[in-house]
Amino acid sequence: MSELTPLSEVGEFGLIRRIKEQVVLQQPSTIKGIGDDAAIIEPVEKQLVITSDMMLEGVHFDLTFCPLKHLGYKAVAVNVSDVAAMNAKPTQITVNIAVGARYTVEAIDELYEGIRLACENYKVDLVGGDTTSSRAGLVISITAIGEVAKGEAVLRSGAKVNDLICLTGDIGAAYMGLQILEREKQAFMADPEMQPELEKHEYIVGRQLRPEARMDVIHELKEIGVKPTSMIDVSDGLASELMHICSQSGVGATIYRENLPADEQMLEAAMEFNLDPVMCMLNGGEDYELLFTAPLSDYDKLKNHPDISIIGKITEASEGINMANKHGQSFPLKAQGWTHF
Repeated sequence: MSELTPLSEVGEFGLIRRIKEQVVLQQPSTIKGIGDDAAIIEPVEKQLVITSDMMLEGVHFDLTFCPLKHLGYKAVAVNVSDVAAMNAKPTQITVNIAVGARYTVEAIDELYEGIRLACENYKVDLVGGDTTSSRAGLVISITAIGEVAKGEAVLRSGAKVNDLICLTGDIGAAYMGLQILEREKQAFMADPEMQPELEKHEYIVGRQLRPEARMDVIHELKEIGVKPTSMIDVSDGLASELMHICSQSGVGATIYRENLPADEQMLEAAMEFNLDPVMCMLNGGEDYELLFTAPLSDYDKLKNHPDISIIGKITEASEGINMANKHGQSFPLKAQGWTHF
């Protein structure tokens, strides 16, 4: 096995040079990328969408079971997801990292390989950032920039009474993937000789370690002529995100328990852990699916989409936010998802 290189051996400028050598620019709006005091971006007749996200070791990720390449990819994907939720196209990112002395040059190369793969996949340019030392583990902060035509941005505040409530993909999988990883970590700490059993949970573990932003759905909605009235990405849990839309739009909502999209692996894992799968779906978070509302007149365009579920309808604010079951009983929704403080 080849020797690992301490970061001190290449220094900050050497590290920046390594990163810059791997960057391929793809966006016409990128005039100047890495290598100057600041990047230069020149969008043509578009509005800029800007979002930022920070991930801290021990709070947002655990390197015991999260490969650095996956972490780099996920850090980009969660920011692209926020751009997607604005109905915008991601174009550039900046990446700031703080690293401790225990990290090697090769470890940072792995992290940036994940970032590079995500940039390639989402067609975004890495145009700058900062590297510094940390005494508290690895910190990654990414700012993403996107473009949207004037009048085409979708906010959380546009939902109207009788709108359809729609959800991409399936939910609860990332949360159950985390439960599997945490359990295997405990088993490993008790017996370092053991091999983790992840094969039958591959999908849900992947949903936790390397989620995808749903830019594909943003493009498809444009193709079928549907512009959402409101939209948000599911990072903190479906119930919590629906409440954001309702509070900012001044409306209520009813979702139907039977319409919530679940993956078989998620359901099996919930049974294994003796957890209510509906609670996992409502409050799990980190699925990075898109929750959006659309006019009732778009029903025919949406009903047969293989990756979009119509899960409910927007109601008057006075009716509150509820979940109904197939027997017609209705229960007020509570948000018990991820809270930061």
